Order: sequence, then C-alpha cells, then structure tokens
Amino acid sequence: MRAGTTFKVLGWMLLLTSSLAPAVNGADAPRVTLDDLARITTVSDPQISPDGTSIVCIVSKPDRVKNRFESNLLLIDIATGSQRTLTFERKGLASPRWSPDGAQLAFLARGAGDGDLEQIWLMPMKGGDARRLTDVGTGIQQFAWRPDGQAIAFATSDEPPKKSDEEKHLDAFEVTSHDFLASGEIFPAHLWLITLNDGKAKRITSGSWSLPIAVPPGPPPSPLSWSPDNRSVLITKQKTPIAGDADLSAIAMVDTVTGTVRELTGKSAFEWYGVVSPDGKTVAYEYPHEGDYNNQYEINVVPATGGPPRVLTRGIDRNIVRTLWMPDSRSMIVGGHDGAMVSLWQLPLAGPARKLQLGDISPWWSYWIDMTISAKGAIAFTGTEPYRPRELYYMASVDAKPRRLTSFNYEVASRKQGRLEEIVWKGPDGFTENGIITYPPDFDPKKKYPLVLIIHGGPQSASIRSFHLPSQAFAARDWIVFGPNYRGSDNLGNAYQRAIFNDAGAGPARDVMSGIAELQKRGFIDESRIAVSGWSYGGYMTSWLIGHYDIWKAAVSGAAVNNFVHAYALSDNNRTNAYSFGGSPYDPKFAKAWVEQSPITYAHKVKTPTLILSTTGDTRVPPTQSFELYHALKDNGVEVKFIAYPGGGHFPGDPARSRDLFQRWMDWIAEHFAR
Repeated sequence: MRAGTTFKVLGWMLLLTSSLAPAVNGADAPRVTLDDLARITTVSDPQISPDGTSIVCIVSKPDRVKNRFESNLLLIDIATGSQRTLTFERKGLASPRWSPDGAQLAFLARGAGDGDLEQIWLMPMKGGDARRLTDVGTGIQQFAWRPDGQAIAFATSDEPPKKSDEEKHLDAFEVTSHDFLASGEIFPAHLWLITLNDGKAKRITSGSWSLPIAVPPGPPPSPLSWSPDNRSVLITKQKTPIAGDADLSAIAMVDTVTGTVRELTGKSAFEWYGVVSPDGKTVAYEYPHEGDYNNQYEINVVPATGGPPRVLTRGIDRNIVRTLWMPDSRSMIVGGHDGAMVSLWQLPLAGPARKLQLGDISPWWSYWIDMTISAKGAIAFTGTEPYRPRELYYMASVDAKPRRLTSFNYEVASRKQGRLEEIVWKGPDGFTENGIITYPPDFDPKKKYPLVLIIHGGPQSASIRSFHLPSQAFAARDWIVFGPNYRGSDNLGNAYQRAIFNDAGAGPARDVMSGIAELQKRGFIDESRIAVSGWSYGGYMTSWLIGHYDIWKAAVSGAAVNNFVHAYALSDNNRTNAYSFGGSPYDPKFAKAWVEQSPITYAHKVKTPTLILSTTGDTRVPPTQSFELYHALKDNGVEVKFIAYPGGGHFPGDPARSRDLFQRWMDWIAEHFAR
C-alpha cells in the first residue's frame, strides 16, 4: 500500500521443478559470503536520452573505508555499451533528468558543506562543469522539466517563519498525526517554477495542504507531471504534510500561470502517482480496488479535464506499483509482483493487457518499479536475475528481448550459488500459495539440512525468484533458506492480499506453517534445526510464530511490530494502521482485535532463543516495540539478546552496520543450530 505500508522491506522469491538443485557456476568458484555486500554496485534511475542513443543512470558503490555509498552519474551508449562517468563524489545525488532537447542534464545534489541540502544542478552534455540552478533554503524534493525546456517545476517545503531572538525559544508545536520522534512543526511542500533564462523562482501554490513529502522507508513522492501545453502540472494533493495523513490524497491539475488547483475525480483519499498522457488528454493514476485501502492498487484513468474515472487493470489482478505512458498515448507500461517474479504489462486504454516477455529478469521493485520509456517507445529498467545482482537492461520495443547493458556485479554473479526454486502448494482456506527455496550450493537430496525462514516484510511485498545476497550467504552455510509468501503478499491476486485484513498473524502463520509442512514432505529438512527470522513485517511474523509454535531452534526478530496499539500511537503511519483492523484501537468495537493480533500478547508462551534487532531512530516501527519484546522475554526466562543500531531509518543504511547486522543474524542462528 502506498501511504501506509507499515512494515515493508524488499522481498525476494523463487518454482520447484525437481528435488535436485545443483549449484550454479563452477565447483571451484567461491561461495557467496556477507563480505560480498561490500562488492555490490547498485545501478538505479535510468533515463533514456531524447535522441534514444544513450542512458544516464546513478551508480552507487560502497566505500568500506569511509563507510558510505559513493554515487555518480554514468552515461551509457546503448549501441556499444561504452560508459562515461559524468560526476564525481556528489553528495545526495538523485533524479537525473534530460532536458527535452537533450542538451542539458538536470539532477539533484548537495553542495560541499555539511549542512547543504539538495538543489537542482544543470550539466551541459557537450562538456563543462555542472552549475547550481536553485538556492532554496529547505532543499528541493523533486522536479520536472517543462516540455519546452525553458523552465523547471519543483517541490520544496515552506520555510519556517523568521523569529526574533526571544521567539526562537518558543518552539512548542501541535501534535496531530506525527510520529513519536517529531521535534517540531512540519511545513507543507508546494509547487514552484524556475525559468532558465533568468534563474528566478516563482511560487505557484500555497496553503496548509501539501505535496507529498517522501519519508523513508517509502516510495518516492508522487511525481510532477507536465501537460504538453507547457501550462499545467499534475500533482498529488495531500491534506497535510504529515506522513500519518498520507492517505488523504487526491490527484489535481495546477495551472502554473494562475496557480489554480483543480482536483480531477472528486475523491479525497488514496489517489497517488498520476501521470499525464503525452497527448495531454488522459491522466493515469493508482487507486485501491473498490476504494478499499486493504486491496491491491489498480490503474485508473480520467480525462485531464476531470470527470468519472475508469479502471483498466481488473484483468491483471496484481498490485500495480508503476505506470508509464507509451509515446502514442494509447497504452502504458505497468508492473508489479507476479507469482515468482516481477512482471511488466502493456496496458491499452481499450482491450486486454499483454505481459512483456522478460525471461528470468525481474525489474527492480522497491515501492515502485525502476524504469523509464523513451520518446520512441524503448524501455530501460534496472533488474535482477536469479543469480545476478541488479544491472541495467534495455528493450528497443515492447516486443524486443531485454538486453543487459552493464556487468557491474560480475564478480558476485560468478560465485558458486545455491539453486533457487519456487514451491507451490495448496494452503489453508483454499488458497494456492507459493514460496522460494534457496538450496545450499552442493545440495544432496539424500541428506538432511537445517531450515532457515527469511520472511519478507510489507506485508504487501513478495519473495521472488531473484538474487538476494543474504539468502545465498545463509545457504552457503549449508542451510535451506525458505521465503514463504503468506496471505497479505501482493503477488497472488487481490483475494490473497486482502485476506490479511483483521487477521494480521493467525492466518499468515498458518500459511507459513503449511509451507514448512510441504517442504518436510521432501525429506531433506532436519526438523530438529529450524529457525525463523525476518525484518519489519517479517519480524512481526517471527514474533508471532515463536509465540504460537514450538518447532524453532532459534529466531531473529528484526524491526518487528510487537504491539499494534503502540504502533498506532507512535509510528509515522499511526492512524492509517486502523484500516487493517476496521477502526481505532481506542474504539471498544475494535480494541480486542488490536490486542489479540499483537505478538506481545503471547510473549509469555515464547520458549525460542531470540535475537532482537532494530535501529534507535526508526519511525516506521519504533524501537519501543523491540524494547517491549526484550523485557517480556527476559522477564520470562527466555534466552534473548537485543542489538540496537544508532541512528534513524527502518534499517541501518551504511555498509558497516548493514554487514554487521546480517553477521549477527547469521551467527545467532549458527550458534543455536550447533547446540
């Protein structure tokens, strides 16, 4: 779900075609280890040039000495694959965007100062240094070129009012849907326009409402989308700038001359990610099935002048997380989790959708699909294959076979890896379910192996048949790794995704246990050594499972919601969590469900040795959730350890802490398997 995906982290997945799963790559190749995390290069945000000959993208590499990720812009020639680095050591690098004529490249970056915020920079593509276009005190959140290339629309938050020396000490603020770490008033973001000829910025919108402000972990803010007449910009209008109110959103058209804001559908919630068609006649946007926040997202279209919307994706029955128009304005490319992979479909305004043939490649999915479409209908996207980390791919047309343009991660891809397979079974409540197995590299079906569950977050995500380094590193320890797709996962249709409504733990747990039972039928699971683990909603599922089943040798509960009532009160999603239960935990009609579906209610039943992990500044799943579980287990005599990582974010964001976290995760399981 868009605004209130409470526990989401990236998923991964995998089809059981036989019991035998030989290793990938040669017998003498080294296995994947957690040290390979520091060797992974990430490529993102590809943008095809207007003439269709090259792609610019962001390339990020971990710097183990400085403990940070170094990002640069890279220009890749589509025909030859030749590469040219455009920037060096730019802080806060993001959002490369070609000017309509291809002569310049705009991007976001910070200056050299420690306190500098993201600004728009312009780089001439015929040579020369980039120059800073904006100097906005609150920084630039996103921008979009006007179609004529003479101006850029951008979003920035309003600046706090200036105060006298005495007034600076009066910093109290009203709390509404804020998270528990809020330390001041949050000011709305609004639309501005800067013209290139004079560099003057002009405010376009104002008011207490706001454009969406990205709050990690979460999707990028709904993009600014120009109409081809150079006058109007499509936005998402949110009632307030606070993350807890992100559900109160509607698509709207802004006249950049008059500042008039015109909402298009008459709805006041759940509308996101609107995109204007190239001919300016139609707007496509995301909206939940039947307006129910618990359902999967569909693509609706509405005339750019406004009117009743029309749903286009009912025939796909998948949770759609990205939409881009084709140049002829008659169809668009959409994507989302689909069984054991991520799929793309060509979706016409009239007629059935058609799935693109991507082979084993899954476009990269993290809140939305990382792709772009050229003026001639070519598609560039980043994606993974079952045994290859993320790279850049190109399709000359919707009918072309994807062509990989980069090999940044050849070294890791050449490691000896365990086979990935999808297992499908008939689960409880009549659902056909699936999950992904990662086998040890030298798997022998006649032997017994420990089983480690790594449960995906979300819950609206999925484990897919794609490269996932921690799973391969764990499998390299001669463990079977299993990623079950419990109800709530978004890869098996709306009925399956919605089945988690008011059944946060018990139903998904039955799905997980039925998947384990299916694996046990194959005869290679050491039933005395089974561990359960996960992050975010995967952490929640871990906490729930150890309170209801006694088969576990060890558990790792990462960033887990253990008390839903506290999450409602303290997290950045706060009140939007009520959609999952039908109403507020402080309403007597719904209060019982919130308590009954909280793992902390069953902590007194836990016997499994448990490692708890979290960051100290997580606003999505406040660390108070981990403190509560720790004390409950400690007081009840359960072996427990709680490791917290300083800083904000839903997951440690630097190379050193990320590596350390997975090492502790692995070591805890290994220690208890050895007993």
